[in-house]
Amino acid sequence: MFKTLFEDPAEEVARLAAAPVGSTNHALSQLPVNILGPIQDLMIQLPDLGDDLPSFRAMVVVPYESYSHSRGEDRVFPVKRHNSSWTCIVVASSHPSYPVGGHRIIVPEAQLVRGTVRTFDVGSTLRLTDAS
Repeated sequence: MFKTLFEDPAEEVARLAAAPVGSTNHALSQLPVNILGPIQDLMIQLPDLGDDLPSFRAMVVVPYESYSHSRGEDRVFPVKRHNSSWTCIVVASSHPSYPVGGHRIIVPEAQLVRGTVRTFDVGSTLRLTDAS
């Protein structure tokens, strides 16, 4: 049987779903991919992962530096989708452990692409809005 070079969306969901129930990866397997293009420098609201995991529903980050989990000679096929992590700057947050003001966090790409792109609405008050 012909083996593909790249993991397809269904294979990614199956891989994430194989993680233990209650884990971040298992929760991500239940969410759709919302961002299909490049994510660097976008403002992304992290998805809500449910009651058992820390809630990030009120956190918006900007990913600016990627770290691949695959190395050239260690590469396994098929190549996994969204298999990197990003250093992100927190730009909006109500989470007490992740304040705004230059705070940086590492976020898996699989979580970022399941988030929502946001923009700033600069009117009489500054507020976040959907990018669509």
